[in-house]
Amino acid sequence: MQETNLAALLKNLEPTREIYRQCIGDEWHGYRVSDIAALAAKWQASFRAHGFEPGDRIALCLRNSVHWVAIDQAALGLGLVIVPLYADDNADNIAWCLRDSEARLLVIESNRILKALQAGRHALPLTVTLQDQATPPAISASEWLASANPAFEVRTLEAQALASIVYTSGTSGRPKGVKLTHANILANVAGILARVRFTRDDHFLSLLPLSHMFERTCGYYVPLAGGGAKVSFSRGVTRLAEDLASQQPTIMVAVPRVYERFVARVEDALKQSAAKRMLFRLAVDSGTRIASGEASLLDRAAYPRLKALAAKPIMNKLGGRLKLTVVGGAKLESRIARILIGLGLEVVHGYGMTEASPVISATEQDGDDLESVGRLFPGIEGKLSAEGALLVRGPSIMSGYWRNPEATAAVLSKDGWLNTGDLAEIRDERIYIRGRLKDIMVLSNGEKFPPQDAENAILSDPVFEQIMLVGEGQSFVSLLAVTRERDEKKLVALANAKLKEFPRYVRVRRVMALEEPWTIENGLLTPTLKVKRQAVAKRFEDAISAIYDRSQ
Repeated sequence: MQETNLAALLKNLEPTREIYRQCIGDEWHGYRVSDIAALAAKWQASFRAHGFEPGDRIALCLRNSVHWVAIDQAALGLGLVIVPLYADDNADNIAWCLRDSEARLLVIESNRILKALQAGRHALPLTVTLQDQATPPAISASEWLASANPAFEVRTLEAQALASIVYTSGTSGRPKGVKLTHANILANVAGILARVRFTRDDHFLSLLPLSHMFERTCGYYVPLAGGGAKVSFSRGVTRLAEDLASQQPTIMVAVPRVYERFVARVEDALKQSAAKRMLFRLAVDSGTRIASGEASLLDRAAYPRLKALAAKPIMNKLGGRLKLTVVGGAKLESRIARILIGLGLEVVHGYGMTEASPVISATEQDGDDLESVGRLFPGIEGKLSAEGALLVRGPSIMSGYWRNPEATAAVLSKDGWLNTGDLAEIRDERIYIRGRLKDIMVLSNGEKFPPQDAENAILSDPVFEQIMLVGEGQSFVSLLAVTRERDEKKLVALANAKLKEFPRYVRVRRVMALEEPWTIENGLLTPTLKVKRQAVAKRFEDAISAIYDRSQ
């Protein structure tokens, strides 16, 4: 019988199988299926004792951990609805999502989050903290959890039972709650399993927050559905190198920026040795041709030696066993993909959005057109709107936005077509993303271009930490850049060196060098680390105006 409940993915695994590893203090601990099921069962007993009914919302404001998984499994098993929130989000945004979803319970990481919410005088639902010493009105999980040890229950649910309300971290305005059903997410899991090959003996490293559907589906539900592949919870980007070295994963789900920084560090280290740079280029070129099936006899003869000399020492910095990376959340520059493939990694580049549970398409594991985001998943249809935007329809597409019919009608047609808002081309069944429909920059001479592609190219230079192009309605393009470099002429030259493949009107004439990083806390990044373009433009409005006023 086809499963109707996501929690059955855990229930169906052997109890003794170790499926998670988590670092507590400085020591890594393993957790079996039975450990997670037992913890989930205790949460379920408390849900029942407090009168929770199917459809009630449970908000999780936690970092990735076995607790996140156990509470999620407990709620899903009983037909409750999970509202994932970002542990690093600002208090106002968390409070807004709590009010909008009408969550009955908030589970938080620590009293720090509670204090931030209290400082804003926000009304809170029943709040449980994982910290042993709870600050009232919160209570500790040890106090709230039932002492009994009942069995883990997984109920049979209706086909369209709601599983989660996931708030999109929009770059402007308040987030919208995406309604995803068990069937939506299970359909996406099935699509990923059909496109990506791995075994239950593989080992995932969980780096992105589970509050993001990309990690939640690809790095949590998919390993469960694939027979219980092991997942280690990384301690974050700052400890990533240590976690890769100690856990030695074979698969990692990541956003492009992780690999852009890795490649930038590799290339920076190679600057000191012309011989090492040459070996690196030869290894990448030969490895890429072998992966694409275009290798010569010389490539096949030389690559094993080149791999040992140049590629292996670099891959050892990623743990030494990494063989597959699933990349999504933003465009992966083909140069970065080519380097990763040349070093021996299989790269699957996915495209999607929360509203699609989230993956819509992905490249083939054995190699594909690196400029594309691959083919649509089985069961998903695609076409282009009159404006050139990609429209998709299929079983993983959301049922709508939570209590927001106007926003739903704006992107979801009555016959189920979701407007992604991304400009695209479809060639040979492959999808090519060309920018955002709403983010097209129009210069005063009528020239138009999507700024994200140009920004991604500029960011491949490690001098630029965070950037945003500006110039809407102006005669030329300027760049806001968080960087340690202060020489504007040098910054202009470095930026334009990365824009040689773009039309000539896509060139930077002025650069405003900024010292303060854009963060979630200062309101310039979304919880998924996307730049809030309107907020950045507003923050530096006077300085931007001064650039163009002086140029009149």
